[in-house]
Amino acid sequence: MQLDNVIAVRKAKTIYRSEDKCVKVFDADYSKADVLNEALNQARIEETGLNIPKVLAVTMIDGKWAIVSEYIEGKTLSQLMKENPDKLDEYMELFVDLQLQVQSKTCPLLNKLKDKMNRKISQTQLSATTRYDLHTRLEGMPKHNKVCHGDFNPSNVIIREDGTPFVIDWSHATQGNASADAARTYLLFSLHGEDDKAKKYLDLFCAKSDTAKQYVQKWMPIVAASQSVKGNEQEREFLLKWADVVDYE
Repeated sequence: MQLDNVIAVRKAKTIYRSEDKCVKVFDADYSKADVLNEALNQARIEETGLNIPKVLAVTMIDGKWAIVSEYIEGKTLSQLMKENPDKLDEYMELFVDLQLQVQSKTCPLLNKLKDKMNRKISQTQLSATTRYDLHTRLEGMPKHNKVCHGDFNPSNVIIREDGTPFVIDWSHATQGNASADAARTYLLFSLHGEDDKAKKYLDLFCAKSDTAKQYVQKWMPIVAASQSVKGNEQEREFLLKWADVVDYE
């Protein structure tokens, strides 16, 4: 495999295109368990019938773990939104429809969202009182078993030339409450300073899924806290402000 065509560089990983394959190479000190879990998530999601790139191999390249998948030719929804601002409403409709399609699936072998969030909240720098409040709140939220992407944003949706959408990057996939996943998407828009898109997204998600906005908002401090343990200092500061809100207003 030739690895000279870099298509993306992320924290602790570099993604290459090699002919019709996408090769995600992880840093040498990246957890083997996390690499294998990501490949397993992707393989399990394949079985739901959703349009996603198929896993072709898990291998080692120059002493580093790598996941080889199908390469999906096309543009991300994020690119399309930038290139065609007049079509934002149309793209946002497609984006929300895709998320609801993902959440219509079940995948019993995926890790549970609540377990992951409880673990992450325990790792935060928040006070014991705030952590207790968040754990209690999380326990009180309804238990669901829907597929949750965990990082559903427009850069993780690729639209092929024929219009077929594919959802990529399943490393954070879990099974749980769809509104928690919606809260995560809202916070991702906000994190990038896209408050207008965040509002438009939340309005549309709630309308299409017949979900009360207040219910998604109740998840936001919980989701923000669980996300604050990763990312850079600026992101952590932003998320911890959300996590410290006792009641979202």
